[in-house]
Amino acid sequence: MFSILRNARTFAQRTPARSFHSNRILNQEKMKASILAILYNGFKAAEEEPRLLGTVENREWLISQGHEFIVSSSKEGPDSDFQKHITDAEILITTPFHPGYLTADLFEKAKKLKLCVTAGVGSDHIDLNAAVKHKVQVLEVSGSNVVSVAEHVIMSMLLLVRNFVPAHEVIERGDWQVSDIARNAFDLEGKVVGTIGAGRIGYRVLQRLVPFDCKELLYYDYAALPQAATDAVKARRVEDLKEFVSQCDVVTINCPLHEGTKGLVNEELLSHFKKGAWLVNTARGAICDKDAVAKALKSGHLSGYAGDVWNVQPAPKDHVWRTMKNPLGGGNGMVPHYSGTTLDAQARYANGVKSILENYFDNKPQEPQNIIVGLGKYETKAYGQR
Repeated sequence: MFSILRNARTFAQRTPARSFHSNRILNQEKMKASILAILYNGFKAAEEEPRLLGTVENREWLISQGHEFIVSSSKEGPDSDFQKHITDAEILITTPFHPGYLTADLFEKAKKLKLCVTAGVGSDHIDLNAAVKHKVQVLEVSGSNVVSVAEHVIMSMLLLVRNFVPAHEVIERGDWQVSDIARNAFDLEGKVVGTIGAGRIGYRVLQRLVPFDCKELLYYDYAALPQAATDAVKARRVEDLKEFVSQCDVVTINCPLHEGTKGLVNEELLSHFKKGAWLVNTARGAICDKDAVAKALKSGHLSGYAGDVWNVQPAPKDHVWRTMKNPLGGGNGMVPHYSGTTLDAQARYANGVKSILENYFDNKPQEPQNIIVGLGKYETKAYGQR
């Protein structure tokens, strides 16, 4: 963690609407760089839990001698702190859990911007083509969320397959209709489970499924797993996506969002799913057509849909995924975007951001696996570049 400077001063914008939104942390010495960080508000939880490092309140780990930090949650619209301060920022720190959407238009205004750092994994909230054009480096903390998200995927599968949420709601209501729950509850054992994407997260999902004695584990990916990795989980690759989903009882999405995956799971693809299949998406909400998913769940073609990612974040209160149900009144396992921001994950990505910044200021090479966009070119195939 960055040490907290004894002579650092905090300047807060004390307008009634933003008393907690924007804080500028300055060192009395000459500033070297202007760094803008867009994080989510922790409110009372951040006060009670100092390990909530991804919040505006617990931002001390960002403080570095000689640099100016503007830390805010205000990110929407032209009057937001994000859009006001991006024009002077040399470094932008964002998070997938409260994304500041850096569009091509904003890149045109961000004349001083040199580095974008994602505190976590997933940089699709940044226009990466614009970053290439403007020679702005984009890095993320690869691997910081893989265990956290993989565990969330397994939990979500079990919630859906075992019909857990409606069962808990029965208890909350003071009822006890076992038959209403059991009629749509199954075992994961004996099912065919497949992952769209078998990278760092997708493969860990496959590893965690092995003890469940599923009938078969499948994966769909543009690249085949190494033979040793395939043998370890006994997974079979299916190269045609429609054929893949038609074989699965449970499908989990673990691929990045890019031009090739946006809207990938649409009404046409859903028609190839097994009737009554379960779908888990902890990748990105925009990979799925929200209305097509809601329609498939309502009709019973999908038995359940679970995840923590939404096509817009925070999700509007009237977002259809908040309230959609299957014909039996269950099948919704949606939660806020938090699978990759557990306290353990926050410690990992906070340390990762610290390392990236230190390398940047010391002119040291960055870890290759963290680089999404280098100086004017992509350094990864994860976002659709082949």
